[in-house]
Amino acid sequence: MTYRNPAPTVDIIIELIDRPHRPIILIERHNEPLGWALPGGFVDYGESVEKAAIREAEEEIGLKVELVEQLLVYSDPKRDRRQHTISIVFLATATGEPLAGDDAKSLGIFSPWCVPGNLCFDHDRILRDYWQYRNYGIRPRLGV
Repeated sequence: MTYRNPAPTVDIIIELIDRPHRPIILIERHNEPLGWALPGGFVDYGESVEKAAIREAEEEIGLKVELVEQLLVYSDPKRDRRQHTISIVFLATATGEPLAGDDAKSLGIFSPWCVPGNLCFDHDRILRDYWQYRNYGIRPRLGV
């Protein structure tokens, strides 16, 4: 018997707390699908999701992050056209100057009013949920 299971991933919304308005970091992806995305990636076998988030942040933006909390789990089978993934989304803070690394072609530091429109995966939904939570304290609702 062969099992087909979703792949676990992490995405991290990183606020730069040493800058006005606590902007967030997005990466411009070097690989398909192209566009802007939250830092993140696949969880390695034997790795906790928390360690994966910290590792992915360091690999993609060169900063050590402090995980603050989990925002939500996003699991729509269509969220990644390459394969079915489940993303555990973390809120994190960092200070310093991020540098694009790993599979990031470049990166940007964005305030809520100037996030790019060409976001990959379901990161537009994730960021809408995040802004609602950050600005109004309203946690995202579970998807069904």
